[in-house]
Amino acid sequence: MQTFPNQDELVRTFQEQGYLILRNVLRPEHVQRLNAAVDQLIAAEPDPGALAHNVYNSVDRHDDIAALIDEPRILALMVRLLGPAIQLHISHLTVRRPNPDNEQTATNSFINWHQDGPNPKFPSVGGVTGTYYIKACYILSDMSAPNRGNTKIIPGSHNRPYQPGGDVHGELEGELQVCGKPGDVFIFPQNLWHAGAPNRSEFTRRQLFIGYSQLWMRPIDYHQASERLLAGASPIRRQLLGRISDNPFHYYVPGQSMLPLKELAAGSEQATKSVYE
Repeated sequence: MQTFPNQDELVRTFQEQGYLILRNVLRPEHVQRLNAAVDQLIAAEPDPGALAHNVYNSVDRHDDIAALIDEPRILALMVRLLGPAIQLHISHLTVRRPNPDNEQTATNSFINWHQDGPNPKFPSVGGVTGTYYIKACYILSDMSAPNRGNTKIIPGSHNRPYQPGGDVHGELEGELQVCGKPGDVFIFPQNLWHAGAPNRSEFTRRQLFIGYSQLWMRPIDYHQASERLLAGASPIRRQLLGRISDNPFHYYVPGQSMLPLKELAAGSEQATKSVYE
């Protein structure tokens, strides 16, 4: 399995700062294929010309998007960050067209500061919630400058009690707009404070979020993965699609044979400390 050459350093940075920006993960021709898939998905929306689109379960709508489920280097990094007992949690395509007047739309052209997760919030200790869900954001349009609908973040806010004061239209102390070019990937956990900034540029934002969580959680995309997604799936992809056993107990205590991703965790300190050993 392919990995990033500086994976140990990436893990340390993620744990300290709560995000990673990985450059040139996808080749230009790969980005082109994904944008062609996005074109098809948007064309099938009820209002293709809307200012904003949120398309969930996008992996089940196009094979090129489904191929990102087990993109080798991103998946290997996710295993280091979350352990081997993980699954696909969400595949969320966001498209934000230029909106200089900050028009609020039904599908949220911009989104205020928040942490991902359930409502009511997952239990915290001392105001800090643990990491149980991480998203990889594939940047598919030119987001190399701010104010193009970029994701805003507060670095390190996953590790300390924090409550943003103010809304997404202003600028908070310590905030960062994530900038990247097509093919870059931005990774962050559910407990990092973030927001979807307004798009005041002439560019359309296209970002595809592929999220992973622990097997015991219910995915957002579906109750059960479709037979279309499972057809011809490798053992690793079947695990990521949540097909490990007919016994619900195994989602809490899976047997080793049910977790082919354990092979990716060989030699990892995190894996040896995993509660699933």
